[in-house]
Amino acid sequence: MHPRVKPVIEKRREMSRSGHIDWAYAELLAFGSLAEQGALVRLAGQDSRRGTFTQRHSVLIDRKTGDEYNPLAEVAANSGEGGRFMVYDSALTEFAGLGFEYGYSVGNPEALVLWEAQFGDFVNGAQPIIDEFISSGEAKWGQLSDVVMLLPHGHEGQGPDHTSGRIERWLQLCAEGSMTVAVPSTPASYFHLLRRHHLDGIRRPLVVFTPKSMLRNKAAVSNVEDFTQGKFRSLLEEIPFEDGSADRSKVTRVLLTSGKIYWELLAKKQKEGRDDIAIVRVEQLYPVPRRRIAETLDKYPNANEFFWVQEEPANQGAWPFLGLALPELLPDHLSGVKRVSRRAMSAPSSGSSKVHAVEQQEILDKAFER
Repeated sequence: MHPRVKPVIEKRREMSRSGHIDWAYAELLAFGSLAEQGALVRLAGQDSRRGTFTQRHSVLIDRKTGDEYNPLAEVAANSGEGGRFMVYDSALTEFAGLGFEYGYSVGNPEALVLWEAQFGDFVNGAQPIIDEFISSGEAKWGQLSDVVMLLPHGHEGQGPDHTSGRIERWLQLCAEGSMTVAVPSTPASYFHLLRRHHLDGIRRPLVVFTPKSMLRNKAAVSNVEDFTQGKFRSLLEEIPFEDGSADRSKVTRVLLTSGKIYWELLAKKQKEGRDDIAIVRVEQLYPVPRRRIAETLDKYPNANEFFWVQEEPANQGAWPFLGLALPELLPDHLSGVKRVSRRAMSAPSSGSSKVHAVEQQEILDKAFER
């Protein structure tokens, strides 16, 4: 294999034993474990075999002969359960690509079918497929689909066209349990989300806003036990609160958030030594996990300030949906929830990396101001 790829594979072998499993390896563990159990797993997208961010390397290529090796396909074949793992690089034509994968998921309801956008923004090119089929096919025709859409999303200072998978658009289309929309914050959470989606017997599309910088965030890793135990949880608290080492009674402010900004909020909290703030991650935006939110907030008896913190502009991201839904669904808990975000903007983000950095810092400062 290529000398730049070999260390990645060797690191994965080490991670499988010592932990600190990253996002890309967790994803392959989900695909491989399902294929080994007999599932047909199909992934297609723009540069999906290697990964847009050079992170996946699901197919290894002999740099001298051009021969290809698909490790997970071998795992599936050797298990004897009849599973398959197929991964394809598709053309830059989102309308046709997502349309085909949607049709494949309808035609083969037993398969786990995933389509990946090179950047989340690029799914805009498939909007007719989303509006006419994915979001409303069941309501219009009783046509069920389990198709998964992987949309790289996050404010990284790369400009408006490489930032947003348009969370607000997806949530606006959600009703009657029509789709699942998730923003996992850890590799293990993503692993369990994919496995749950295929195994739970509920046939509805899944939208996953996947990370970019978090792919290599050394804090955003999971232990081996996080995979071999547990299940997908729609809400996650900070580890010190979950293991009982932090005092919940000291918390007066709760920050609800999702996605990569959690790690930035956590770093700031740890740097400032704040024990009066708790950060709660909403891993599943729809269906809204209102019971889990209520149960979690009840654990902080002295909390009297509640904020939704997002890096997206005020008119985008989850806030336009949750800002209305949370006070309505949880009037006793979140009737006074406030927003911390960028200002309302016509584009998903600034075109300047310097402006992006200033705006990002303002969000963090606002969330922690006394």
